[in-house]
Order: sequence, then C-alpha cells, then structure tokens
Amino acid sequence: MYGFIEAFFSQINNIALYETVKLSLQVSLCSVFFASAIGFPLAAFIATTSFYGKRLTIILLNTLMGLPPVVVGLLIYLLLSRAGPLGSFGILFTPSAMIIAQTILITPIVTGLSRQIIENVWIDYSEQLTSLGVPKKTIIGALLLDVKFSLVTIVLAATGRALSEVGAVMIVGGNIDGVTRVMTTAIALETSKGDLSFAIMLGIILISIIFTLNGVIFFIKEYLETK
Repeated sequence: MYGFIEAFFSQINNIALYETVKLSLQVSLCSVFFASAIGFPLAAFIATTSFYGKRLTIILLNTLMGLPPVVVGLLIYLLLSRAGPLGSFGILFTPSAMIIAQTILITPIVTGLSRQIIENVWIDYSEQLTSLGVPKKTIIGALLLDVKFSLVTIVLAATGRALSEVGAVMIVGGNIDGVTRVMTTAIALETSKGDLSFAIMLGIILISIIFTLNGVIFFIKEYLETK
C-alpha cells in the first residue's frame, strides 16, 4: 500500500503527465471553439427561419446529439486514411484529426441546445423585429448577444463532453505517446498496463477539470435565475 501511494505522488513531477493534460486541453478547447463557431449561427438560423423540412432538420439534429463516438471515429478514419478521399492531407493520427472528430461530435450538441434557447427568445421578439424589417444577420447577432450567458453554459458543458471523449480520438489519433495521447486514452492504456498510479492521477485531474466546469455552470445558472 505504501509503495502504491509513493508511486502515486511520484507522478506529480512526471513530464508525460503535463504533456498529456496539455494536449487534452488543446484538442478539447479547439474542438469547442470550432463547434461553437459553427453551431451558434446555425442554431440561430434554424430557430429564426421557417423552411421546408425544418421539423425533420430538428429531429435529425437531436439524433446527431446522441451519435456514438466510435461511429464518428470510424467515419473520420475512413475519410483520412490513405485510401480515403482526404488521405492526401496526411493528418490521420495527428491532433488535427482528433479535433475534427471531436468537432463533429460536439457541433450537434452545441447546435441542438442553443437552438431551443434562441427559439424561446425569438418567440418574444419575432413580431417586433420582423415588422421593423431588421436584416437576418442583425437578428441572429442580436439574439446570440441576448442569450450570451446561456451560451456560455453550453460551451462549458461541451468542453466537459470533449474532455471525456475517448472512442473517436482513440481511433483517429492512435494514442501515440507524446503526439496524440490525451487523458482519456492514456487512462485506458495505463490501466491495461497495470500502471494504476499514473492512471489514477490522470483520472483525478480529469474529474477535477470537469468538476470545475460544472461548478462554473451551476453558478452561471444561479446568476441567471436571480436576474
């Protein structure tokens, strides 16, 4: 027992630990950034526009929110492999491939959650903005600004989802030491190798980050409720 505790605390100064955490944050934050840049405007457009097939689009969007990560990983792998249509870019088993996979996973979540929030606000302002002849781009910008605190909550939730992802990033990243190894894939590998001290340390860091994000979400919600 003493030997396990000693090994556990010896991981604190492990350079590989810091590199793994750093890469996890970089991949996850980049994915959330791209997902937000795509998802928020798309959600606002869907919420404020009446078009043929809108209900089907919303159903499809809600379906994609539960898309299995391994399926996304497989599809991205097929696209980026040497025999795939995007194989010439040579980004398979790189952080770029991991960011693409996570962005595809997170974008439907960001879009679906923000669409409902924006649609609720749009119901209150639609007649006034429409009667004034406000351009669509201005309407979308105004609505996004109006619900900015709720969107921050969605971004934080999406970040937690990205940090906990393992299936897709394992397939397209390959879990290469020092190149594409993130916290979740490292935990799976180190556990299978029997290096529990390193796996537990990574698990504690991962849970701490997600706990912090959920704490921020909680206080934002409380702030919104008291306004």
